[in-house]
Order: sequence, then C-alpha cells, then structure tokens
Amino acid sequence: MKTLIKNGNVVFKDCVKKKDILIEDGKIAAVGDGLSGADEVIDVAGKTVIPGIIDMHVHLREPGFEGKEDIASGSLAAVAGGVTQVCCMPNTDPVCDNAVVVSYIINRAKEVGLCKVRPIGAITRGEQGESLADIGKMAKAGAVALSDDGRSVMNSNVMRLAMEYASDFGLKCLCHCEDKTLVDGGVVNEGYNSTLCGLKGQLRAVEDIMISRDICLARSLDLPVHICHVSTYSGVDIIRAAKASGVKVTAETCPHYFILTDDIITGFDTFTKVSPPVREERDRLAVIEGLKDGTIDCIVTDHAPHSRKDKEVEYNLAAFGMSGIETSFALSYTYLVGSGALTLPELMRRMSYNPAKVLGLEGGEIREGAVADLAVVDLEESYEIDGEKFFSKGKNTPFNGYKVKGRVLMTLVDGKVKFDIRKI
Repeated sequence: MKTLIKNGNVVFKDCVKKKDILIEDGKIAAVGDGLSGADEVIDVAGKTVIPGIIDMHVHLREPGFEGKEDIASGSLAAVAGGVTQVCCMPNTDPVCDNAVVVSYIINRAKEVGLCKVRPIGAITRGEQGESLADIGKMAKAGAVALSDDGRSVMNSNVMRLAMEYASDFGLKCLCHCEDKTLVDGGVVNEGYNSTLCGLKGQLRAVEDIMISRDICLARSLDLPVHICHVSTYSGVDIIRAAKASGVKVTAETCPHYFILTDDIITGFDTFTKVSPPVREERDRLAVIEGLKDGTIDCIVTDHAPHSRKDKEVEYNLAAFGMSGIETSFALSYTYLVGSGALTLPELMRRMSYNPAKVLGLEGGEIREGAVADLAVVDLEESYEIDGEKFFSKGKNTPFNGYKVKGRVLMTLVDGKVKFDIRKI
C-alpha cells in the first residue's frame, strides 16, 4: 500500500520546505512536488510534518509497576505526543538486567502495536552497583543501551568494566549522575528556596562530581559515554570542556530544566519533585545555551509517571518524577523555537536525529529511503496543558495550566497511522 502525505511543510535536517511525501512498505519512497500514485492521500496543507520524535529516556514501568504506567498506556501517550520510538529504562520489577525481561518488553510492545519500544538494560544486576548484568545476552535480545537510571554506579571500577564490556557489543552507558554519598536526604535544589521552604537541598556537586567521574573514565578509556538529564550550569561547562578536548561524550536534558526554576517548589506541589531537581535561573539559561551550541545533544523527557498515592503525600515522602511524554514537543517548540533559541530544524535534530545517532537507531530524519516515522503538527494551535487529560496513567505534570503552541495531530509509525486526533 502506498500513502501520500500532501502539501505539508516538511522539516528536514537543515530546512523546512513545502513537499509531498510518498510512503511505501513502511519507508519514505519519495519526497518531492506534485507526487501522485498513492492508495491513500492525506492532505496536511498548512500543517507541518516532523520526523518522529525519539525519546531515549522514558519509564514505562512494566513489568512490576503497572499501576503507574504500562507499555500500552505509555505507548499511547507517546504517539499522542508525536513520539515514534521510546527507550525505556530498566528500573522495573524485576529489573531489566537479563535477556528474558528485554524480550518480554519487546514482545509486549509488538502486541500493543503503537510506537517502537527499545529496552535499555541495567548496567549492574538488580541495579545494585556491585556486579555487571548479563550485558552480552541483553544486547543479543535487543537492548539498545545500558543504564542504572535512578542511581549512579558508585564503584568506579565497576563503571569502567561496564563501559569496556558495553563497547564490545556496540552499546553505550547512559549515566544517571548522582553522588549518593552527597545527597544526604536532599529533595530539591540547595539554595534560597530550599531554605525558605524548609526542605533539604542538594548541591550541584551531587550531579557534577559524577559527570566528571564518568567523563574521566571516557577520556582514559577512549570510549563513549552519555550523560543523562543535565540540570546544572557547572555540568554544562564540564561537558562543553570535555567535548572541546575530544572526549566522546554526549548529553541530554529535559524540558523542565530549560523552562522551570526552583521557584516552583514554594507551593509544595509534589508534581515539582524530580531527580535531579529543578535548579535556578543561572542553570536554566546555561542548559538553553548548551542546547544552542551543541554541548547538549538531545532533548528527552525522563517521563516518570506515578499514581496519585505516590504524589498525594508530604513533599519529603513523595516519589521523584514528572510525566512528560505527551507535552515534550509543544513545550520545546514554545520555549525554544518560540523564544528564538533554536530553529525548528535545530529542535528536531535534538529530539529526533541526534537521539537516533547517539544510540544507532533507525529514523530521526525525513529523507528518501528512511523509515516512515513521522508526526503532523499544527504549529499555530494554542492549548492549555491539563494533566488530567493525559493518555498516560501518570497525571503528575508541573505544567498544568501552561499555554503552549504546537498540537500533535497525527503520528505515523512505519508509515501506518497510530494516532489521529480527529478520531479521539
């Protein structure tokens, strides 16, 4: 079957042009003007076609925590947000530290049949930081990266061995950078607002020390490393200097780090509790600058859905995490493209092309021969974020009431429509 997407403003790697896209057998067969000969025609005049977003940092919670999210609800939330591929973190129950769990996630995602789900295997058994997980078997089963997300591998020798062993299978370690010995019960950024609220704070050094450690290992071993959810101005500086000196380091951040500051904690809304914590204006501006100059390669969500009982408690007792996969495009477009910090092609490189490149995945750009993972968006449509309307089970967003532009109208995976707002 051939599908033709006509009259769209197509976002290529370096420009936006009005073009038609012909899809055949799940691939982009042609991109051009006045194309025809399709079995199905989708006219998207006045709308914009972007490469499917690749969110390389997501928590789908299954197996084990289906009350928070499952692969079905998380996949539906993904396609509603224009996300065609998600890379799910291993802190499930049981932990995704073996080929059996990797295979279960892949097979369950195929049953659901919405977005592509790429499992990330644990670096260590049970994410305990002591002995390496079955890296080779997980790679063979389909794991696309390794991480002990939610905690750092504190033992530097274990981390060294993980990076070396992972490279043998073409995998990268995605590093949650948090010095557990320095956290000391901190739940928010340490500063004026933590003092004002009487909440225990975390120094930036909690994150920066582990960023530095993992970059030092990457430099000494001449191996790649990826730094997760960068939130500090000093972390951006460390990564920028490392890149300039030739270290094979890539990095990511999330919308809450380039939009919010720790002013949000003063209302004691537990939806604002996240790890690493949202920090200060200096950090927010540095993260934006890092996105602009390429220090930070990727925009992800760290989508961390929680049930109400996880969040409707005292701030100190609430779970860390925000639900974000459905709002990532609109927030990023509004606050980065809308502000002039990035162009639309630059934004999509950070949300699609670069994640594909970092992890060696298919997709990430619109070109002839590429997989037909696409989203159609209305850049002019404004709406107000309402977490209660999320498809995700996790309604825990700090962006309730925020007005954004950039509505996702349709998402195609392998050329097949998986989300159409007109049918909701």
